[in-house]
Amino acid sequence: MTFFAGFEPNARGQSKHRVAVLAYDGVVLGDLATPLEIFGRVRDAEGQVCYDVRVCGAAKEVQSEHVRLNVQWGLSWVARADTVIAPGIDDLQRPTPPAILRALKSASKRGARIASICTGAFVLARAGLLDGLRATTHWMAAGELAQRYPKTEVDADVLYVDNGRVLTSAGASAGMDLCLYIVRRDHGASVAARVAKAAVMPLERFGGQAQFIEHKAPECGESMGPLLLWMERNLSQNPSLSIIACHARMSTRTLSRRFREQVGMTPAQWMSKAKVRRAQHLLETTHFSIERTATEAGFGSASVLREHFGSVVGISPAAYRRSFGASR
Repeated sequence: MTFFAGFEPNARGQSKHRVAVLAYDGVVLGDLATPLEIFGRVRDAEGQVCYDVRVCGAAKEVQSEHVRLNVQWGLSWVARADTVIAPGIDDLQRPTPPAILRALKSASKRGARIASICTGAFVLARAGLLDGLRATTHWMAAGELAQRYPKTEVDADVLYVDNGRVLTSAGASAGMDLCLYIVRRDHGASVAARVAKAAVMPLERFGGQAQFIEHKAPECGESMGPLLLWMERNLSQNPSLSIIACHARMSTRTLSRRFREQVGMTPAQWMSKAKVRRAQHLLETTHFSIERTATEAGFGSASVLREHFGSVVGISPAAYRRSFGASR
């Protein structure tokens, strides 16, 4: 199987932005295909191709989990590329070919834009390109990335991070978000919007948005578990500390101490995050107004909801609904 989306200079003789997508053993096929799909669709206002996209590798063949790929372009193309993208790898223990790391270092040194998708961040980190930078990866691999590369500030709660010349994204569809963001940065919102429409995906998924939201019952030790479940069920009532303590049959002082010991935060902090989770669920599954969502989640007013929602999720409730709401 050969992946190739390269083009010659366009009809007007203008050179196109050169994009090299790296291929190596263990490459995640979805991450490899994403930049080909997105950048390969980009046309300017006159219908001319904007990017010359090629898959490059240190070997003529690479083995992914499911198929063996023929790689048409070598690393000499990486040396000419304006943007170099490292897709994810299927096994974090799998070593990266030294030639790939040298090519990445050389590209970065000469000023090329470097980006990773999902666990491709490990490839960039191995090349030393994430030292001193904020970066993200798939949330399930974020802890290991932080442990292995302590010089990197790992943020597992965002879709992508832009450091200027070095960009990283979370997993799966966040790779598309990053590529669309790059298109928008290069060619403007209208061009990026056309690509997003062709790819049947929303354009406005901001980099600071949380990677995912998991709706599940709260978990804790035996002594606090039933209380957390009760608090979850009564979010809309916005119970005070004294009411919570009364339900737990403790003094407020004892409750606060035990709650922090077992849950790691104060009851008020836990309630605030639980309300945000509730608001996210309502925004995803109902057509409630922002005001009613705030009331149902226990915030009392839309302004208080927006304040807490933005601090936890990174975007506004309205923007979250546009990306994940039931209307989609």
